[in-house]
Amino acid sequence: MFFKGRIWKFGDNIDTDAIIAARYLNTSDPRILASHLMEDIVPDFVQKISRGDIIVAGDNFGCGSSREHAPIAIKEAGIACVVAKSFARIFYRNAFNMGLAIFESQKLWDKVSEGSVIEVDGDKGDIVIDDDQKEKLSINPIPSFMQELIKDGGLMKHLALKKKA
Repeated sequence: MFFKGRIWKFGDNIDTDAIIAARYLNTSDPRILASHLMEDIVPDFVQKISRGDIIVAGDNFGCGSSREHAPIAIKEAGIACVVAKSFARIFYRNAFNMGLAIFESQKLWDKVSEGSVIEVDGDKGDIVIDDDQKEKLSINPIPSFMQELIKDGGLMKHLALKKKA
């Protein structure tokens, strides 16, 4: 599980309503949700990002409601993974259930600027800051059974694949 991408920085306590505003929750279409990702914070965010980009955030990312729409919108928009100082508990679980890779790092946010490129190795538990120094930070690797959820596209898709086998 390896990701390399340009980062977009967000601060502490980014709630699910900031990730995908409640006014768009009248749909469950992932494409529509993705088209409104972070728009109340960065109005043209979706036009600026590229597939494979990475969100780096402060503490308590995904706080607020328990809506699954937030990780769905992030994933569908093409964000490869999210690295935060910490995640709200329900967002943490919803992210894996929806197949979105997330990692915790207390140090990364302070060491990078928006637009920097990082490499995240979920197998080894490393983040490499792609600068001249190639600084390496440690993260907890994602356990193999959780990697299966992500690779299969989330919990429900994973269960459906297991049922067919």
